[in-house]
Amino acid sequence: MGTGRTDEFRKDAVRIALTSGLTRRQIADDLGVGLSTLNKWVTAHRETDVVSPEDRELARENERLRRENRVLKEERDIFKKSHPVLREPKAMRFRFVEEQRGAFPIDRLCQVMNVSPRGLRAFRSRPASRRQRMDMIVLAHIKEQSRLSLGSYGRPRMTEELKEAGIDVGHRRVGRLMRENGITVERTRKFKATTDSDHTFNIAPNLLDRDFSAAGPNQKWAGDISYIWTREGWLYLAVILDLHSRRVIGWAVSNRMKRDLAIRALNMAIAFRAPPKGCIHHTDRGSQYCSHDYQKILRQHGFKVSMSGKGNCYDNAAVETFFKTIKAELIWRRSWETRRQAEMAIFEYINGFYNPRRRHSALGWKSPVAFERKVA
Repeated sequence: MGTGRTDEFRKDAVRIALTSGLTRRQIADDLGVGLSTLNKWVTAHRETDVVSPEDRELARENERLRRENRVLKEERDIFKKSHPVLREPKAMRFRFVEEQRGAFPIDRLCQVMNVSPRGLRAFRSRPASRRQRMDMIVLAHIKEQSRLSLGSYGRPRMTEELKEAGIDVGHRRVGRLMRENGITVERTRKFKATTDSDHTFNIAPNLLDRDFSAAGPNQKWAGDISYIWTREGWLYLAVILDLHSRRVIGWAVSNRMKRDLAIRALNMAIAFRAPPKGCIHHTDRGSQYCSHDYQKILRQHGFKVSMSGKGNCYDNAAVETFFKTIKAELIWRRSWETRRQAEMAIFEYINGFYNPRRRHSALGWKSPVAFERKVA
């Protein structure tokens, strides 16, 4: 490389280092020179003070544009986080500024939120109002109940839970606090057919006729089978519900959807409840429920057999609702490595939460166990 070309190259390298806004290391790597060499060139250039007025103006313009770009980026990021808050009262906007002060400059936050730094200082020194103190108390209870309910409670159930705990609070306040603090309920839906009605067994009439109410326990039972995906394969879940309280009184799991699965759930329910003769037992037309072995047990204990219409899931809506609930609140929230892992989680859900704690709108916002106690 000739001397003239070398001098021109140095000048270009120094100009880039002084005006581009890039780090010296980035420039050195891009130009293929050593970092120490570039630093020496820049030092020598400054000592001779040969930077032209045009270069100085360009450097100032670049710096101004970088500052402007930084401000715009900060305002954009603040707006992304605060969009719903911009329509809230000043107290909410002040609170947002306090929460984000570690991520953005205070003056920029105040500017975007349309509040003054002086107002922010007054907000910090102002004691919490009675309403704000009550909101903090209610929010603490909401967070605790959300944890205990596996994150499944929306506004109505959460409100009833708080009232049960002696906190006089309305739906609107609960909904507002849950919304402001990101406490939500996520529900998704999947499907897999589990009813095999292509068989030669006898079909019973629909005695239930979509009347899922019962004046007392052991008058109407309903059963069905659903599924859970694990990394080992499908796990099938059979349940029996007492329609009086929606309580799960019998359940069983298996890696195969055979009649012994349904029979084990039925035997658990019978052993637990010892139902009187005449109790209606309702299921779909699946081969597991129409089999001779299953029907024999029903006859021995004096059940009245009832079955849904062909392909009509609404005829067994109470059990379908239970499966939707357990999947939304437990099954779909995580991946299951083994069938045993899923089985233990189902056991804990049914016996530790669903039966003794979970509130149902159809039961006046009481849990199945609490509802049975009230009736008794």
